[in-house]
Order: sequence, then structure tokens, then C-alpha cells
Amino acid sequence: MQRLRARGLAAVAATTIFIFGVSGPTWAKTVRTRVHAGLRSTLHTSTRTKTHPVTITGEEVVPGAMPDLVSSGTVSGELPEEGKPYQLRMTNLHTGESLDIVYRVGDTYLPEALEKLNYFLRDHYTQDVVHYEPKEFDVLHAMMSRLGRVGGVIQVVCGYRTPETNEALRHASVKTGVAEHSQHMEGHAIDLRVPGVSTEQLRNTALSLHAGGVGYYPVSQFVHVDVGPVREWAFGAAPRKPGRRYHAARATGM
Repeated sequence: MQRLRARGLAAVAATTIFIFGVSGPTWAKTVRTRVHAGLRSTLHTSTRTKTHPVTITGEEVVPGAMPDLVSSGTVSGELPEEGKPYQLRMTNLHTGESLDIVYRVGDTYLPEALEKLNYFLRDHYTQDVVHYEPKEFDVLHAMMSRLGRVGGVIQVVCGYRTPETNEALRHASVKTGVAEHSQHMEGHAIDLRVPGVSTEQLRNTALSLHAGGVGYYPVSQFVHVDVGPVREWAFGAAPRKPGRRYHAARATGM
């Protein structure tokens, strides 16, 4: 009888491996990963979602430089008249404002354009403005270039957040996915969408740059892009696709 039971258990284990492609304990394993929210969430992923097998190449993120300033606050040299123009077209989904601007020419940032971008990305709850890290705009430009949409529009879901706004949003709902120490408070992050580009494709393109943090929000359908440490996370449940098997992973915060 004991031998029969042992054979039965072995058959169940073998069936589990055949169905899920992994051992039962591995399939049921709880995976700890860092998530934008600093909160718990159920994350459904497939192997493809984890490995991002598609190779995306193109423009690299090479930060520019501010023009030299003398003590009087005036520009010590002329702004470049020639060089590659770095253009961004954006729409703010909260304010309804749009911006079409060249923020950099060649290797030189344009201070006046950066100020306009800072205001455009202000905390729409308080109207506070922060000086954004210009590299963030380079990341957006390179991302749009790799997507083949240099002239495309970026929809801004969230730009700058004051600490007060960030804290209020964190406690508004456990489903917001707002981090306690968010890069948004530093002027280092933007949550965005690009019309005509899937959230997954946008995430993969941002990851291909290796220029900072990339957060994937498949339910809310946006991607977080920042110039902090290189890392990635997901918040929410990925949509299921017919013919694919998913397993659940418990996730804890960033």
C-alpha cells in the first residue's frame, strides 16, 4: 500500500511539471520583488513579461550640459545655433496643457525651455514647481526615438509631486501605487503614456535604455520613467492572454 501511495504522489508531481513547465514548489513559490507603491499587490506575469526578450536598439541617453553662467547670472557664451535639436511634444492629462518645445541643441540645454518644462510638469494640486533633472528629458527623447515616434505626443499622467501631495495620494487608496520616497518629489520621474503604443512596448523600450527606474502599471496603463538607480518593478495585475498560463507573485514595496 505504501508503495502505491508513493507512486501516486510521484504521478501527481510529474503531472504538475507537465502542466506548468516547472516543479510544483517552484510554481507556488512566493516571489518578493520591489514595487513602486511601497504596498502589497498581486502581480500576474508570464515568462515573456519577466525576461523582455525583444532587443531594442537606437538612440542612447547621453546627457547634455547647461551653458556656462557668470556670477551676474548672464550667459557667458552664446547659445548654439547649430546642432541636433532635441524636441519633446507633451500633453498634461490633468491640466489639459500641451507643450511642443526644443529643450536642447547639440550638447547644450536651453535654460528658458527647461523652465517651461518645469512649469508644465508642476504639481497640479498645489501649483508648486521644481527644477527637473534635464537627463529625464533626454530619457524621454531617446525613448521616443527608439519607438520611431520622435514627433509623437507623450501624455503626462504625473510629473512633479510635493511631499504633501505624495503623502496624500499614498493614503488615498491602496491601489494608487505611490511610493513613500517617490522620485517624483525630486523632479526625477514622469508617469506617461504614448498614444498608439502599448504599455508593454513602452515599458520594454524604456528598459532598453538602462538609464534609470522603470515601473510597469498594466491596469492603469502607464509607465513610470525616472533617472534614479537602474531598476524595474510592476504594480497591478497584467492582463491575461488566451493560451498563456500565469502564476501569481506577492510583491512588496519600493
